[in-house]
Amino acid sequence: MTDHNDDTDMELYDIYRERIALIPKELKAGDAYGEYFAEVCDFVTAVINAVDMVKNGAIRSLSLKEKKSVLDGLFKNISKGYERSFLNPDHATDKLGTDTGRILSAVYAELVSMIAYAYEGDIKALNLRLSLFLEVYGSYAASLEEGEDIKADTFVGIYRDYAFDCAADMTDHAADELYRSGRYKVAGRIIESADLSDPSYLYDYGEYITDNELKMQAYLSSLPEDRIKDMACVFVGGYVKGFEATGKDIGIKDLAEIRYFIGFERVVREAVKLLSDQGLKVTFNRSQPSFAAGRKLIKNGYFSTIANRQFEADHENDKTVFFDRAYLEHKLTCYRNSLKALKKETSGYGGPAVIECFGEKPVILKAKESVYKPDDAFNALNAEYATRAVSILNEYVPGEERSFTIIAFPIPAIGPDFEKIFDETVALNTLDYETYRDIQQKIIDRLDTADHVRIIGKNGNKTDLKVNLYKLKDPDRETIFENCVADVNIPVGEVFTSPVLEGTEGILHVKEVYLNEMPFKDLTLKFDNGRIVEYDCANYDSPDDNRAYIMKYLLFSHTSLPMGEFAIGTNTTAYMMSKRYGLGEVMPILIAEKTGPHFAVGDTCYSHEEDVVTYNPDGKAIVARENSISAMRKEDPLKAYFGCHTDITIPYEELSRLYGVTKDGTEIDIIRDGRFALDGTELLNEPLDEMRGGF
Repeated sequence: MTDHNDDTDMELYDIYRERIALIPKELKAGDAYGEYFAEVCDFVTAVINAVDMVKNGAIRSLSLKEKKSVLDGLFKNISKGYERSFLNPDHATDKLGTDTGRILSAVYAELVSMIAYAYEGDIKALNLRLSLFLEVYGSYAASLEEGEDIKADTFVGIYRDYAFDCAADMTDHAADELYRSGRYKVAGRIIESADLSDPSYLYDYGEYITDNELKMQAYLSSLPEDRIKDMACVFVGGYVKGFEATGKDIGIKDLAEIRYFIGFERVVREAVKLLSDQGLKVTFNRSQPSFAAGRKLIKNGYFSTIANRQFEADHENDKTVFFDRAYLEHKLTCYRNSLKALKKETSGYGGPAVIECFGEKPVILKAKESVYKPDDAFNALNAEYATRAVSILNEYVPGEERSFTIIAFPIPAIGPDFEKIFDETVALNTLDYETYRDIQQKIIDRLDTADHVRIIGKNGNKTDLKVNLYKLKDPDRETIFENCVADVNIPVGEVFTSPVLEGTEGILHVKEVYLNEMPFKDLTLKFDNGRIVEYDCANYDSPDDNRAYIMKYLLFSHTSLPMGEFAIGTNTTAYMMSKRYGLGEVMPILIAEKTGPHFAVGDTCYSHEEDVVTYNPDGKAIVARENSISAMRKEDPLKAYFGCHTDITIPYEELSRLYGVTKDGTEIDIIRDGRFALDGTELLNEPLDEMRGGF
């Protein structure tokens, strides 16, 4: 590979590796700290060996089995050996004590990011982490030599200094990857030139590789070229339509980002060609590998099967160690500087085109006492950072100029019917645009006359909601709901609006739902004036654990969220596919939201684009683009946005009735007993009729 590192980086790296090689000889047998540093040294040494092979090109000449052995060795303490590894906070605190074990486990987890940087050949990023480890070890060794107690606060201070010192490099690296195709271009090289018929290329990413990726690659390799092209055409077509539908000029953009699950390279390669025909270069951004920089269980970029979901969850809040007001301001300054330095490149960024995957069975993670837990002060700072970061992003990549598209496909983890489900999903993604457009327009026309909508659950669903609607001033030219067909959100099948918060109230309940890649049982949200005022679920025995789970994976550290969207999913074909193969617990939100009424908590669908007028296919302007919270954006953006938007769907069989109510009390049935009841929507019931015995 081409060496992108300067001589100073390499000299420092050589010094660090020589020092680390001496550490195992200095450790005392039988000492718990010695066990910790021995394990970490073993991991770091394996990383250094991988770096050597990447730099001299030897890793590319290895057989698939040899590449697998190298990568599996790097992930061994995350995957199979996690319970007895110091990466596990339970084990670390048991061996080293609560405070010391927790921080040293966090330091070790941060070092895991070196796997990605090793395969990128990023010596500077590696040096930052090697320095962190050597400082921690040096403090420990000094305490032993001077006969002093080992203090957790000392390690906390070192980790905090590390986070501050490398914040600029982290934001620079992320911006460079996203807006300039990156210095190291791991994914770019693979998409451009790898032999995609040979699965060994999967091990060149430096990401965890399982049967999911191998079987995905094998299946796509078996498909004829025209099938791959068709899939790419739908994907890229949605991206282009996203600009057209919102009246944005794709011609002023020269850069698109593709996010994908590793194994989809054949489709991605074809998509790159199609985007090139639109005058767009393509970038690929690795899902964040560093916990200090914001690594999360929910991946965002290119990624593979998560090696250990419990590991990801255990360390998501390690940044509470250093995330205070001073760090927040410092990180935002670094972020702004990184974008400012690439102002020309960011102005050409058109937005992401995303290939989502689904099929992995949900896992309820352990609620551990040994992990770092956010307090109210941290949650407030974290929410503030997310909001202010989006505001900075919109300065350099204006929201009113960019678009996106998302499409989803199953992965082999879905089970023995994978190929059948894959074929049905491809068909689902190409359902007739005009049929759904016309049926959905009938629903919109009737709901445009309503004052509010009532939603009542059945079959154990306790939902009882009133959703207040925007009041039209000019019905001949305006509409409340957007007619959503296959553009930014593939497949087709929903009408949606931003509800009026004031007057929106009641209970939203779902018996089982999979949100933000996490399972929820008996999720219950109570709304008053459109805001969540109470919340609960049944994932754990402890009410406190349930509330903490919702706070982390649904509220994203906010004390409350508004109802940012009310929608009616119309894709009964997708619903029947889900029922036929028992996919309820693995169906992604992208498809699940089309299989019943859904309610998004967080920002509206028009977040940061409230002032951009968009139109339905019938020519009417969509006017319900904001609510009383997002309306505060010009005075105080921190109060207007939350940086999240999560759709919660009620399946048809749990729905007793969904109907509009006019000002004079007239009721307009849209769905009754799980079936579409409005004249002109009968075609939507045909897939439902396939279910024996109905609901």
